[in-house]
Amino acid sequence: MTSLEKLTLFYDGSCPLCQAEILFLSRRNQAGLLEFVDVHSEQFHSDTIGISCDQALAAMYAQYESGGLIEGAAVFPEAYRRANLPFLAWVFSRKALQPSLRLAYRFFAKNRHAISSLFGPAALYLVKITASKARS
Repeated sequence: MTSLEKLTLFYDGSCPLCQAEILFLSRRNQAGLLEFVDVHSEQFHSDTIGISCDQALAAMYAQYESGGLIEGAAVFPEAYRRANLPFLAWVFSRKALQPSLRLAYRFFAKNRHAISSLFGPAALYLVKITASKARS
């Protein structure tokens, strides 16, 4: 396996679906290749990162340890690769799917709070319940 550079994901901590995804990824982060920063927290420094809070709320952003930024649907295969989810990384990196994934992600990003109000609490509950069952 090639060595992967650490990746920091910038997420909306007020979005339950976003929280569920980050919780899911954080539990899969055994190699320590992912870091997570809520854009509403004091850990988010827009001047250092190079994106504003508004930009970070408009699209998912991630930053490689070396400083490079990636945005939108491109973040997911990189995150899944680091979370040891090779099948999801493979699916989300298929070139034929990129236009659809970008379009779906743009729709989700613009409507995440409305979508999250419907599905977020259940997704967050499922992630939490599966984690507690895994510990037992």
